[in-house]
Amino acid sequence: MQHRRLWTSTLVAVVLVATAGLVALTRDTGDPEPAAAPAASTAPVRVVLPGRPGESAAVTGSDQVQAPDGSAYNGIDVAYAQMMIVHHRQAIVMADLAPGRAVNTGVTGIAARIKAGQGPEIVTLQAWLSDRGQPESDPAHDHATMPGMQADTAMTALAAATGADFDRLFVTMMTAHHRGAQQMAGDLVRGGTDQRLGEMANETAVEQVVEIRRMAELGIA
Repeated sequence: MQHRRLWTSTLVAVVLVATAGLVALTRDTGDPEPAAAPAASTAPVRVVLPGRPGESAAVTGSDQVQAPDGSAYNGIDVAYAQMMIVHHRQAIVMADLAPGRAVNTGVTGIAARIKAGQGPEIVTLQAWLSDRGQPESDPAHDHATMPGMQADTAMTALAAATGADFDRLFVTMMTAHHRGAQQMAGDLVRGGTDQRLGEMANETAVEQVVEIRRMAELGIA
């Protein structure tokens, strides 16, 4: 528990500090401030997972389950891993569009960084689920409602854009996407129990704080 409190505090502190810096960078553009991660809680929680269109949402508890290696995890951990795989994949699709479309070298550099970082994270999340006998995806998850997920129409517009128009769309969409991932990481911190997954979520949040700041510094959104 001491280790878990340490990485939980680190995540919250990093996001809050980064938020203060980002307010100054984005105030002129009217962009919303990034959401701070929710405070951690030691009490069991119930989490509602969005259902498919026309279906009721599913409720998962935070009761612990024993993994083969002896570590503890719960339904919140499983849902996070499954949904973050999809979330990361969309970010990589966006990053793959940058070469040949972007004109700002900062945009292409950030896109390359995102692809290099989130690709291996997907592999790690897949392995985490496989080791626990959990499926990579759950049809009950409505991925379109995940924080920061970009609509199909927005993705189509990004793919059709070039030059400065692409750069502006990319920065705007990826910033929102990253802030959504930070929110999801905060949800995991609040209700998950797997220490390694929590540490990974912490690392993801820290990395994306840095990338949001770098995109804001480009001054093109």
